[in-house]
Amino acid sequence: MRIIIVGDGKVGMILTEYLSREGHDVMVIDNNPEVVEHAVSAFDVAGLSGNGANYNILVEAGATRADLLIAATSSDEMNILSCLMAKKLGTDHTIARVRNPEYAQQLVFIREELGLSMIVNPEFEAAQEISRVLRFPSAIKLDCFSKGRVDLAEIRLPENGYLAGHKLSELYKICKEKVLICAVQREDEVYIPDGDFMLLAGDRIHITGSHSALASFFKDIGMFKQKSKHVLIIGGGKIGYYLARQLSDTGVDIRIIEQSEKRCLELSEMLPKATIIHGDGTDHATLQEEGLASSDACVVLTGIDEENMVLAMYAQTLGVSKVITKIDRRSFANMAEHMEIDSFVSPKVITANRIIRYVRAMEYAKDADIKTLYKIVNGQVEALEFAIRDKSHYTDKPLKALKMKKGMLIACIIRHGRVIIPNGDSHLEVGDSVVIVTATDGYVKNLEDIFA
Repeated sequence: MRIIIVGDGKVGMILTEYLSREGHDVMVIDNNPEVVEHAVSAFDVAGLSGNGANYNILVEAGATRADLLIAATSSDEMNILSCLMAKKLGTDHTIARVRNPEYAQQLVFIREELGLSMIVNPEFEAAQEISRVLRFPSAIKLDCFSKGRVDLAEIRLPENGYLAGHKLSELYKICKEKVLICAVQREDEVYIPDGDFMLLAGDRIHITGSHSALASFFKDIGMFKQKSKHVLIIGGGKIGYYLARQLSDTGVDIRIIEQSEKRCLELSEMLPKATIIHGDGTDHATLQEEGLASSDACVVLTGIDEENMVLAMYAQTLGVSKVITKIDRRSFANMAEHMEIDSFVSPKVITANRIIRYVRAMEYAKDADIKTLYKIVNGQVEALEFAIRDKSHYTDKPLKALKMKKGMLIACIIRHGRVIIPNGDSHLEVGDSVVIVTATDGYVKNLEDIFA
């Protein structure tokens, strides 16, 4: 497809990398010529320096025949205007990044009335991901499929834990609930395991199952944690606001430490159920006074990755049960794993994943419906949810009679709201939703691609 990306900041750069790798014809527009030059040389894409909302620039970039324009500049208004201009010029689909909380209640109106295909709010998406983990703190990371019926949880196996030293085929001896370990990261290696795979301490494992099954699984292996009830948020920016708003409706005790007095006043008006503290979240005395050590969870959301990582490690040394931090730089995300920082989120990566899911669904809508897509294990593994709309050679046959490509795994089947962890005798039906995990070099565009 012909795709134009306006704004090549962190989100634009991730999208440029992913979409060019998937074989799309990508054109990058940015005001900074050096940024454009870097994207062109690094990812073998076309580039144009200029204003992405300018008529002449968009015409030169090919908006009159483009399939999709993604506007991801730092300005919400610029993104909306770029999409409107592209749509008028003939671009089929448009996606805008809109971050300002003032627009949060108007997103559906903006999308429908202005004809945008999709609006993405990175901070809101990040807050949702953090909220899921706080509701299920046993996991380092928690992704959801089929409107929350199925969870994909990530954990790190501790020394002397129940699972270390066991083969996956022995899992039923430890846990009676049906769950599936679908991916394992061991140092820099990634495995889609079979029943003979031996788990070791330090492995980061990804498990699928229903929410109740995973809760029982964590209890059986001695890693269950109660839902967080007292949460300290360091940093009252957009993510902190969205997160507090979501948590306040569930009865969670929320305290936010924010350095800007003006922002504290704004938050106190917008979040009447939260306690807003004017102070420096990096100051030891402030953290001690506000009860960091006695909190169930600490969420670190300052604007500086280095500060976030140090504060997260400090909270962990105090024994805070659940620590989550925001890390934007991808190189720092890799470091965080080796430093064993409990959980971290990247709004930029979350946004890119949502947009890529839309692109694939748009490209292959006639063949299959990609309902959900997550990139896990530092982007090396994809977990996708497909809807089966029509009969095919792979429906109504036992899975053991079908040959799957190497590096592919059917992790879960959702049928009439029921979660099925498949075995060789399971089968696929029209109407099923199917969760696939893949660690191949190529990418899965439809369900047909997983079979040999």
